[in-house]
Amino acid sequence: MSSRDRPGAAVLRGVGGYLPPRVVSNDDLAALVDTSDEWIRTRTGIRERRFADEGCATSDLAVEAGRRALASAGEPAVDLVVVATSTPDRSCPATAPLVASRLGLGAAAAFDLAAVCSGFVYALAQASAAVLAGLHRRALVIGADQFTSIVDPRDRATSILFGDGAGAVVVDGGDPDEAGSLGAFHLGSDGSAHDLITVPAGGSRVPHREVVDASDAYFRMDGRSVFGAAVAAMSSSSRRALALSGWSVEDVDWFVAHQANERILRLVAHSLGIASEKVVIHLDRAGNTSAASIPLALAAYARTFAPHERILLTAFGGGTTWGAATATWPRLVVQDL
Repeated sequence: MSSRDRPGAAVLRGVGGYLPPRVVSNDDLAALVDTSDEWIRTRTGIRERRFADEGCATSDLAVEAGRRALASAGEPAVDLVVVATSTPDRSCPATAPLVASRLGLGAAAAFDLAAVCSGFVYALAQASAAVLAGLHRRALVIGADQFTSIVDPRDRATSILFGDGAGAVVVDGGDPDEAGSLGAFHLGSDGSAHDLITVPAGGSRVPHREVVDASDAYFRMDGRSVFGAAVAAMSSSSRRALALSGWSVEDVDWFVAHQANERILRLVAHSLGIASEKVVIHLDRAGNTSAASIPLALAAYARTFAPHERILLTAFGGGTTWGAATATWPRLVVQDL
């Protein structure tokens, strides 16, 4: 593809999401750990989440979300698949090639991207860049995580927060003025804070054979520190993305942030000056689904958004990593969750 033939913008063409059928309420968790529905709701905004059944892997969630996104886009040919996940089926190989194969996408390029809860924004940025550069014509971007596979069910600090799910979008080239066009991205990281959100064991630093404390194989998070860091990073990154897009805060019709904690979402929106009625809340039904949370929220609100409405996306995750992006909402066929 010559530079003359390259698209002027990357454009959203389809969206889909999948939540496994098993609903786990706050009361269900209260029977397992010292907590209550009122305690969880008032501190997080979460009322229920979905757990994958035994035998269901991250690839199973990703395939279903990908299938729905492709149907929403009209079943187009795809030559790139990016799966953002921190819970791949296996540490080796990547999950994305399996997902591409099961979706019948032939020899499409496929790779995983690990940025924890920022994963979808990072993956969307990479897909957008690949399309704009002419490296690929059309990409399927999936955020999929099964955090119940790495969270200690006895740990009240983390077990109440997470659910399983996957969300996906289809991206190809188009015009900056058309509905669905992606605007600017801003991405960042701070590796000095890598211990704030971590699974201590299982990598090359602490191989499984050297694990002494079994709890080191589970996900850990310093919630108090993450709260403040997330608010600061998402607020700053959002401002950068808005400035790069030439948007003002008043231009934003919908604010779709990583669905970690409702208080965090409200504080970031308040910091930016975004009205509360513009804040998308999906965590009450799904919990924190990590890389899946933003595309799941997009899929859940697909009938609420109108073509050309302006959307601000932002996320914060382990690494630590963060990012933000601007987009307009496309004209598409809506697939139910």
